[in-house]
Amino acid sequence: MLESVGSLADSPWIYVIVALSVLFDVFLPVLPSGFLVVTAATAAAAGTAGAATGQLPSSTPELLALTLCAATASVLGDLVAYRLAWRGGERLDRAIARSRRLTTAQERLGGALARSSGGLLVIIARFAPAGRSIVSFAAGTAHRRVREFLPWSALAGVAWAAYSVALGYFGAQWLGASWLSTGVSVLALIGAGTVAAFVMRRPVPQEA
Repeated sequence: MLESVGSLADSPWIYVIVALSVLFDVFLPVLPSGFLVVTAATAAAAGTAGAATGQLPSSTPELLALTLCAATASVLGDLVAYRLAWRGGERLDRAIARSRRLTTAQERLGGALARSSGGLLVIIARFAPAGRSIVSFAAGTAHRRVREFLPWSALAGVAWAAYSVALGYFGAQWLGASWLSTGVSVLALIGAGTVAAFVMRRPVPQEA
C-alpha cells in the first residue's frame, strides 16, 4: 500500500481519497482513515531534503494541504452525523437506545458541551476508536447547540489531522519511507487512541 499511496502523493487524487475516507469513517469506523493519512504523510515526506541545512522541506506544502484536507473532512463528517442525529426519527432513536455506548455518551455529555470539560471530551473522542461517531451522534440526539459543538469539532479535527500527519512525516525522517516507519507511526496513532478510549471511559465529575 505504501508504494500505491506514494504513486498518488504527487496527484490531487490523494486528497480526494483521504477526504472521502475521513468523511465517511464517522459512519463506518472500520475505514482505515488514520492509517491512510499517516501513510500519505510518509509518502509525501519521502526523499525530502534540506532539513539538515535549515531549509524548508520540499514536502511542506503537500503536508499542510494533507492536514487541511483531513481536518476539513473530519469536521464535515462530524456535522453530517450531528445533523442526522438532531433530526432523529424513530428508527435512529431505537438504534441509539440499543447502543450502550451511545446512551452512555449522551448521559456523559448532557450539558457538558457548554463547558470546557465537554469540549475536551470532543477532542479526546476524536482519537479514540469510534469515539468521533459516538460524540457526534450523542451531541445531535441531545440537541446541543451547533455553536457549542462546532468549534470543538474543528479543534479536534485539526489536532487529529496534525498529529497523524506529523507521525508520518517524522517517521519518514527518522526511519526512512518504509513499512517500518509507517508501522511505528501507526502504532503511535493506535497508542493515542488507546489512551483516549481509556480517558473516555472514566466517569465525569458531577458539578455541585
